[in-house]
Amino acid sequence: MEHYIDGKTIALFSEKLTELERSSLTVSKYVRDVSTFRRWLGSDGQVDKSRVIRFKQMLRDKYRLSSANSMLSALNKFFQLMGWEDCRIRTFRTQRASFRNEERELSVEEYRRLLGAAKEKGDLQILNIMETIASTGIRISELQFITVASVSTRRALVSLKGKTRQVLIPAELCKKLRRYCRERKIASGSIFVTRTGKPIDRSNILHRMKALSAAANVSREKIFPHNLRHFFAVNYYRTEKDIVRLADLLGHANINTTRIYTLISCGSQLDILDKVEKSLQAV
Repeated sequence: MEHYIDGKTIALFSEKLTELERSSLTVSKYVRDVSTFRRWLGSDGQVDKSRVIRFKQMLRDKYRLSSANSMLSALNKFFQLMGWEDCRIRTFRTQRASFRNEERELSVEEYRRLLGAAKEKGDLQILNIMETIASTGIRISELQFITVASVSTRRALVSLKGKTRQVLIPAELCKKLRRYCRERKIASGSIFVTRTGKPIDRSNILHRMKALSAAANVSREKIFPHNLRHFFAVNYYRTEKDIVRLADLLGHANINTTRIYTLISCGSQLDILDKVEKSLQAV
């Protein structure tokens, strides 16, 4: 059976993803990856298994395996929803990471400098957003559920994609958010919104966070919202050593996902090995 990709099939793919309640970011990412494949195919847009395999080989030569696998996953989803099962292929096999990337590891001191830079700049909204993510592990898409009422109960009820979970809010963060609400005269509803009352989008938060890089003396590579969620997870696990409860707090259905957040850097692992070696020599 012959298959062809054109603008109509990609638009249909986007519609099907939306019907499945995929996030707007996921939809745009998948559509972008399929469009990349469409351009690679050339003018005819014809798809068969052999051409998909050649595209996979091109990805291996041009991209990191993690990026290539991400694009292949988008393609496989496209083939699934289009009913083109004969075109689906395997992703590249990769070894699970053993250490966390030190270049993106945010230290407590760097986190404090980011907060200080936001305060000095007068961007109290981004200051409180960063503290909220770092203190709860909440996702950017879930920030809209941090409301005036939730601060009173110390529990935010998050409902997205047909799933509902509770995000617990620490006492000290509640105090800070109540003060922020008083200063901004926020009496009800979501705390972090635009001037028109809409939830703040990811790109807005990312741009404002990265703008703090120079003043905070923190690498831009380390400054992005999800790294604060990672920061929360690392510090919680370092304190409690309880991966099951951490998975619950992060809203992970699969504990293997949580394991990524418990990785330590190679440097930290070497420090631990040095301590073990030293203790053996002391015996």
